Amino acid sequence: MRIGVVCPYSWDVPGGVQFHIRDLAEHLLRLGHEVSVLAPAEDDTPLPPYVESAGRAMAVPYNGSVARLNFGPLSAARVRRWVNDGDFDVLHVHEPVAPSLALLACWTTSGPIVATFHTSNPRSRAMIAAYPILQPALEKISARIAVSEYARRTLVEHLGGDAVVIPNGVDVAFFADAEPRPEWQGDTIGFIGRIDESRKGLQVLVRALPRILAERPQTRLLVAGRGDEREAVAALPAEMRDRVEFLGMVSDEDKARLLRSVDVYVAPNLGGESFGIILVEAMSAGAPVLASDLDAFAQVLDGGRAGELFPNEDADALADAALRLLGDPRRRKELRELAARHVRRFDWSTVGADILAVYETVAEGASTVAADDRVRPVSRLRPWA
Repeated sequence: MRIGVVCPYSWDVPGGVQFHIRDLAEHLLRLGHEVSVLAPAEDDTPLPPYVESAGRAMAVPYNGSVARLNFGPLSAARVRRWVNDGDFDVLHVHEPVAPSLALLACWTTSGPIVATFHTSNPRSRAMIAAYPILQPALEKISARIAVSEYARRTLVEHLGGDAVVIPNGVDVAFFADAEPRPEWQGDTIGFIGRIDESRKGLQVLVRALPRILAERPQTRLLVAGRGDEREAVAALPAEMRDRVEFLGMVSDEDKARLLRSVDVYVAPNLGGESFGIILVEAMSAGAPVLASDLDAFAQVLDGGRAGELFPNEDADALADAALRLLGDPRRRKELRELAARHVRRFDWSTVGADILAVYETVAEGASTVAADDRVRPVSRLRPWA
């Protein structure tokens, strides 16, 4: 099958959607499909052979963050040329309601389109206001996928229609087989994310750290991600700042090794999350997970059975839970065992098969399904719960 995949966000700025698209493309290539990915990218960005650049992106506020998107007449021309040259059996676009390449591709394409919705934003006035502009593109979509029930709910409430829920995928074995690094082991807490993006919640973890260090002064916080390191620890007493080690941007291999090494992985995110791929990666690597009780995180953690939850933005509760886990090796072992079973549903062997079933359905029905029916979800797939 010839498959075109449109990435809305710049390839050179790592993020969950880009990682999902990369891993999906590589999974499909291993199965023998022909795959081409179109994505924004800086001119000097090294790209895999299956990725074609649509040019540089612009920073745009989106869903409580800043996304790097590509839009406009020049981008539209590049999308049109890529679609025509690709002659795809199926076009898979991600985040088609953002002002991005995905929306342009929907306007351009006449063949079957699968769209994945990643965003969870239950109060988006902008999305409601933009619906008349989006409607012609959305009506061309043959099947809709949402990465979680919360992304599906956003879609239903703002745009109508429905979607089948297929979670983000993870190469579970890649994380499970990573070698721990000795220097990252022993009374360590891990955090991975953009340091200067407040919704990732590092500031909550930093506020919890004095209480943790008061009881367990040997504890270290390992932080991987880009941002202002001095500002991140400015609220800590000076004598505690050396207990935070900043690793900067890390490779995929080192991310897996970090998650294999830490005693507890903390995800203190404040909101705006529709899934939580880092939680699945941490569980796959055997890191006991402690996360804020966002609805999406609770679902990924099987309601708190595969990881522990604390009240969102409550630094004292985070400290209490972290201290309990750091002091209880048996509980950490129990969480590792529960998580190892739970993450199987997120492995690409399962997720990829579900996505391919959507592709096959829309490709087979492309010549006979009427345009009015093309927004219906693919109901024969099992929902994720």
